[in-house]
Amino acid sequence: MRVPRHADDVENASRRMLMYVVLPLWFVPAVADWVMHRRTRIEETSGVRESAVHALMMAEAGVPVTAALVAEVNPLVLSLMGAAALAHGATAVWDVSIATGEREVRPVEQHIHSFLEVLPLSAAAFTAALHWDKVRAALRGRGRGDDWRLLPRRRPLPAGYLAAFGASVGLFVVLPYAEEMVRCLRARRRQEEGDDDGAAR
Repeated sequence: MRVPRHADDVENASRRMLMYVVLPLWFVPAVADWVMHRRTRIEETSGVRESAVHALMMAEAGVPVTAALVAEVNPLVLSLMGAAALAHGATAVWDVSIATGEREVRPVEQHIHSFLEVLPLSAAAFTAALHWDKVRAALRGRGRGDDWRLLPRRRPLPAGYLAAFGASVGLFVVLPYAEEMVRCLRARRRQEEGDDDGAAR
């Protein structure tokens, strides 16, 4: 499914905004947040625990986005997106409670978090607006049997778009936060080895 280049109706404008603005915009605060974690030396403070929460939040965002990109948007996918957005918000509160107890969370980082929290809701809202009939079916718990099954898109998104988006996720989300987790694990290992050496003396 391609968005016509010169289309100016509301539906195509909303689809273009979702595909080429809201979703790619997610990468900016994701990288910025990773930079803030690195500057405040997360590996020496909240460490693996907070980094694991970050991985959980990525899963909470990644699963519904993947479903919306490759599966037919139906009440099941919309319900998944809504539930994931709520779970992501709750996990974000947990994340901040861990971080503030262990390391400095600067105002800039808090502002970055606000973008990370609102973008999943924005994506869900745009998707819901584009599929309002499915939203009504989800709210009423009605619809055909296929409405509550995960099905491939009848009109798939362009392969080039999916490939570029997937590569961007790998480069701007998976790679930085994998590096963060590795850094935290190494720091914990060094600390444990130091504790063992101290106990042996």
